[in-house]
Amino acid sequence: MPARKQLLEVAGREVTISNPDKLYFPRTGHTKLDLVRYYLAVADGAVRGVAGRPMALKRFVNGAEGEFFFQKRAPTSRPDWIETVELSFPSGRTADEVVVSDAAQLAWVINLGCIDLNPHPVRAADLDHPDELRVDLDPVPGVGWPQIRETALLIREVLEAFGLVGWPKTSGSRGFHVYARIEPRWTFTEVRRAAVALAREVERQAPELATSRWWKEERQGVFIDYNQNAKDRTVASGYSVRPTADARVSTPLRWEEVPDCEPEAFTIDTMAERFAREGDPWEGMDQAAGSLEPLLDLASQHEAVGFEDAPWPPHFMKQEGEAARVQPSKRRTGAKAREGIVPPPAPGKATGPTGRRRSTMPLIEIARAANQAEAMDGLERWKARHAEVWSRLEPADVLVDSMRGRSTTWYRIRLNLRNVPEPERPPQEPLEIDYDPWAGPGPPQRSVAEGPEA
Repeated sequence: MPARKQLLEVAGREVTISNPDKLYFPRTGHTKLDLVRYYLAVADGAVRGVAGRPMALKRFVNGAEGEFFFQKRAPTSRPDWIETVELSFPSGRTADEVVVSDAAQLAWVINLGCIDLNPHPVRAADLDHPDELRVDLDPVPGVGWPQIRETALLIREVLEAFGLVGWPKTSGSRGFHVYARIEPRWTFTEVRRAAVALAREVERQAPELATSRWWKEERQGVFIDYNQNAKDRTVASGYSVRPTADARVSTPLRWEEVPDCEPEAFTIDTMAERFAREGDPWEGMDQAAGSLEPLLDLASQHEAVGFEDAPWPPHFMKQEGEAARVQPSKRRTGAKAREGIVPPPAPGKATGPTGRRRSTMPLIEIARAANQAEAMDGLERWKARHAEVWSRLEPADVLVDSMRGRSTTWYRIRLNLRNVPEPERPPQEPLEIDYDPWAGPGPPQRSVAEGPEA
């Protein structure tokens, strides 16, 4: 029996929804059609967050609890009213990416299995000059939501001090986002340079709250991820549903809402009514474009007193003026070049917590999982067996890494036992979750251009 399809009239066009009854959120009961109807209910806000921007397609063809993959190239089989633009990436490759400008195009993208929307910070008309500075607040494990809110409020003050207007939103996950509309006059490298200066200034003002340190072993508090402003990085846009058990939404807020906001209050069930009642708090964002010059002047001051460029993401080429792209505990200095050991792997595994690299830190690996929720479940089981050891760990000792697989990301959890007396340190045990991201053929795909049916 052929799969059921449903035709929707959207913005004067017919959009076909395949498998409309397919369950996308098993714990809440929401189907693919529910997801499409949610996006249409908030279409004015959702389209505003992605309008005219190339978008990487993050496809969950088996729903929120299944694996996802990123598809940069627009499907070759698409309606003639779907817009695209050719992007160039740091690797030298190019791809025609989808550009959404209206509700019909939005519904078509959601039908592909895209739960959240991941636009680039540029418009299709000018791919070399971002018009958004994106501040991504990523809490170290153990940091509570009140500290994240407090950091966001400080971000607002610092942005205002440098002539920019901050626009807050929940990430829909553990973190928080603050955007600033900027004039499209600066390159990606310059925008990232301004983001580094902003992060360092926030850390200077409140080191107990936030950090600009790239290496996880150095972080305390809320990490300000300046590298989200590097070229080819995308962030879930406003009104994006996130692949969480309760279908949370990345929600644009007014600043007066931030001190008391709770992320679990904003879900696929509550947002349509909120949007109808209050409209889009970010409606005036395009009229508030500011200059990066004050932040770039701050960056110049930092460089004049000896600050190096902060580390770039690992897949980027080494940049001029960049600090050593080696985490501090592994840096070689003279006679100490061969200090440390290669931590042993878990039973049955070929590599351990640091691969084949040496470390002076006593690291053990807890889990390798297809998604973060499974990895954290494994950590909870380990904690239950080693409660006394767990009580000695600091938040920065819990290393949760998002790793690149064949066409998806996977998650690894490691623990740094530096604060545990050596005789009390547990040995490396079998992994609580043992996922192999390279096993099997990967997501079933018709072709690179098409991808599987959602």
